[in-house]
Amino acid sequence: MAKIIITGGVTNNEIIDLQSADLVLGRHDDCDLIMEDNRASSHHARLYREKDEWMLTDLSSTNGTLVNQRKISTVTLRDNDLIEIGDTKILFHADGHAEQAPPDKAGATPASAATADDLALVEQMSKHMDVIRSETAKVIVGQREVLEQILMCMIAGGHALLVGMPGMAKTLMVSTIAKVLDMDFKRIQFTPDLMPTDITGTEVLETNRTTNEKSFRFMRGPIFCNLLLADEINRTPPKTQAALLEAMQEKRVTVGNVTYTLDAPFFVLATQNPIEQEGTYPLPEAQMDRFMFNIWVDYPLEHEEEVIIRTTTVTQTAKPQKVLNKQQVIQLQQVVRKIPVSEHVIKYAIRLVRATRPGNEKAPDFIKEYVHIGAGPRAGQFLILAAKAQAVLGGRIHVSCNDIKIAAIPVLKHRIYTNFAADSEGLTSMDLIKKLLAAIPEPAESDYTA
Repeated sequence: MAKIIITGGVTNNEIIDLQSADLVLGRHDDCDLIMEDNRASSHHARLYREKDEWMLTDLSSTNGTLVNQRKISTVTLRDNDLIEIGDTKILFHADGHAEQAPPDKAGATPASAATADDLALVEQMSKHMDVIRSETAKVIVGQREVLEQILMCMIAGGHALLVGMPGMAKTLMVSTIAKVLDMDFKRIQFTPDLMPTDITGTEVLETNRTTNEKSFRFMRGPIFCNLLLADEINRTPPKTQAALLEAMQEKRVTVGNVTYTLDAPFFVLATQNPIEQEGTYPLPEAQMDRFMFNIWVDYPLEHEEEVIIRTTTVTQTAKPQKVLNKQQVIQLQQVVRKIPVSEHVIKYAIRLVRATRPGNEKAPDFIKEYVHIGAGPRAGQFLILAAKAQAVLGGRIHVSCNDIKIAAIPVLKHRIYTNFAADSEGLTSMDLIKKLLAAIPEPAESDYTA
């Protein structure tokens, strides 16, 4: 049986079975689904079944009816389509999909698989985000966009590379986030003489004082934590950098013949200086691709810098308080995987990623002229996961193309490699991504097959 999930308004998170094949939606008392929404018309839209298809028709409403952010007159609904009527958002599930809960095209399960506790936590996230910002602001001035990108990446289950000039409080921001999210935090200063065992740990030979028998005991390294700060990761040789790869991808560490599972949640936030490259070991492209986000930490604004100078040159007593616990972070990661994504949003994400490849005939001319290598399929996966996380942090269980646009720069920045022509004109991958977002349109009705 087809279902709709109301994700806004008074009846938030209510799941309704479409037992009737013809319903009128609106504010009037004679409507089949009465909407307590002042922006909805008295008789706003009609949801009905025609043969084997569910149809939605706008009944000449004042504010119009949107499906996947596009105004419609009459449209055939598909599974996971998002309907917007006034301020109310309705998620449509086609026959059978909501009960069986199969994986969606992005590897997630439909929203009906989410529990009541999941939905309640998501609903509270917008309030939690306000508290997280205020608690972080006790220590960090400004950098709101950086904070939100880090949280987006963490909720999506990824790892982030923070790039910025020295003295931009990158290390302080990561340690502050660990306190606010109640996580076990460890910091490793990467140096040229750092060895892989300095990260993962090593086995030591011990003698039993009672029996005099000798045995090996594993001494855990700093990687056994919830939030690991890899400070100046490009200052250590590739062999040591590679010690993070298994942990980042598989959430486990192998030492000798034994594999140790890391406690959840586990995140790696690495920092890198963008200008001081002498005596460093740039991360290989394959390792760069392991990082979900590349986050640029820019200079503070003038008024922010005044606050920084004024507050950091006196004794400080303010300490950030815990807002979420580790179990809630794990729960949010699971919710991100359960959130459905409409075909409209997936098509847009794929179109954006494929447009970064100069060999693609549909790529814009400026990509063919300035790009050497474009983004791979992992970029598309990370775009969808990051967009889901952005929705969750906003207290929503639906994903829009705007969420994809917000995630585009940190996801694609380190996956687009410019050529000499771009370098000679001073164009960076960030410049090209901004041009892409302006040049690539969202899918239109003609992009869908019957």
